[in-house]
Amino acid sequence: MDIRLLLISHASTAAMRAGRFPVADPLAPLDPRGLAEIRAARSLLSIPDDATAFVSPAACARETASALGLTATVDAHLADMNYGNWHGRRLADLMTEAPHELAAWTRDPDAAPHGGESFSQLVKRIEEWLEALNERMSHASQANQTHNVVAITHAPVLRAAIVSVLGAAPAVFPRIEIAPLSVIELRRSRRGWTWWPASR
Repeated sequence: MDIRLLLISHASTAAMRAGRFPVADPLAPLDPRGLAEIRAARSLLSIPDDATAFVSPAACARETASALGLTATVDAHLADMNYGNWHGRRLADLMTEAPHELAAWTRDPDAAPHGGESFSQLVKRIEEWLEALNERMSHASQANQTHNVVAITHAPVLRAAIVSVLGAAPAVFPRIEIAPLSVIELRRSRRGWTWWPASR
């Protein structure tokens, strides 16, 4: 049994465009600009009709999934990184108020000066989710079947999945750029997980 997994980052939010960390409130919705981005991108995303869909608990991810026509199961493992006391804060303000802490966080995957989650912890969370997904799909599929899965989540989660699948050092995370509505494709076979160019 093989798995073809499409990980999609949610549409842009007002906080992202203002250079803010996301607010801690998972009910913060998309604004009209984010919804318009999804409508423009929908025809470009090749999401299989038979895909099993999962989504982060955040409203921006759930609204992205809904606008893409997906009925998705909420999965807490797909939640955004926990930014601790930096939730809702402007990056520009932190550069002035806490430059050493911010520098450490952007360079050291084990640093979590905000009291939240480090990137290394996020990688571990996503590794656990990928293995749990493999177990779940193994029980739900026939031996020679390819199971299509799509997950709507957050840019840091996509970065963590790439790092995990490639077996790369978590320290490479600042070199991976993920734009809103980006797609990465991962496949699971007897070789384990591999990263494929996403087809659009």
